[in-house]
Amino acid sequence: MLAAFFDARQVGNVGPLGFRRSTDLSTLLACTERLIGEQIIMPGRSTFLDLGCADGRVNLFFSYLMRLSVGVEMEEWTLDEYDPLEKELTKTLMTSGMTLPKKNLHLFHGDAMDEGVHDRISQETGLSLSDFDLFYTYLMMHEEFAHMLAEKAKKGAIYMVYGLNHIMPRYPGFRLMKALSPVEGVLALYEKE
Repeated sequence: MLAAFFDARQVGNVGPLGFRRSTDLSTLLACTERLIGEQIIMPGRSTFLDLGCADGRVNLFFSYLMRLSVGVEMEEWTLDEYDPLEKELTKTLMTSGMTLPKKNLHLFHGDAMDEGVHDRISQETGLSLSDFDLFYTYLMMHEEFAHMLAEKAKKGAIYMVYGLNHIMPRYPGFRLMKALSPVEGVLALYEKE
């Protein structure tokens, strides 16, 4: 139900917000089943950081599976969409008798590349970048994020890039998980070496 709720409010490549795209949560759900099966996601144990979380939809989605779901968004007006959407979703889920998202979600306004934001994440969650298991981005700034994570993420951390298809970029310090990528034709996985 959460995927359908957000997919009905998806932002694409056309219209007044054409510069902004959002993850198709139905597709991400299909990807997640495979990621759990491959033990890339360890339900209740994995930690997740979305490096451009927009309205927090991916973080809400992963809050069900992660020990901690953290997001960073540079555009404050986009992040401001989270609260009304979360309230509407909660009401919809309660009416349907569905499980509500866990209270393990933390969203931050700022630049995901900024040390000050990293410090705020660490202060609020107790985790530094080197503690997260999974990182996520929707193609935007994927190279810049990969460079930062090559320096700061722990060995074995997974960098997920949503929006890829046939062309799989390579990032220094990461190994493309070729046997899995692209999951559902859209999600590339990279393991920190």
